[in-house]
Amino acid sequence: MMDHSPETETALHHSWTPEGEVAPASAQRVSEDDVISAIATVHDPEIPVNIYELGLIYAIDISDEGHIKVEMTLTAPACPSAQELPEMVKQAVEMVPGVTGVEVETVWDPPWDMSRMSDEARLSLNMF
Repeated sequence: MMDHSPETETALHHSWTPEGEVAPASAQRVSEDDVISAIATVHDPEIPVNIYELGLIYAIDISDEGHIKVEMTLTAPACPSAQELPEMVKQAVEMVPGVTGVEVETVWDPPWDMSRMSDEARLSLNMF
């Protein structure tokens, strides 16, 4: 039987730091791989490839406090998903453990072009 004393419950929500001290789980450094994985769950409704592979993500900045800033673009300024895609990215990144806040900025410079797509995206869309 598991011990559910207050000390045990506290330990379950903490992790060891390199210094050997117990730190709250929210103090863990958010990994860029985890953020990219979350972003890769977002798909443009008109294109069957995730937005990361499409090359729509220009920058990911992760603060030590767990605040994430994402700079992204869209395939075109008149994209029908212009309002929903940034919100979908925000919601996906908010689910990453250790994230304390998310800001998604849509940028237009440099403009997106097909050269930003990954090889996997090009293959999926027959664009070789």
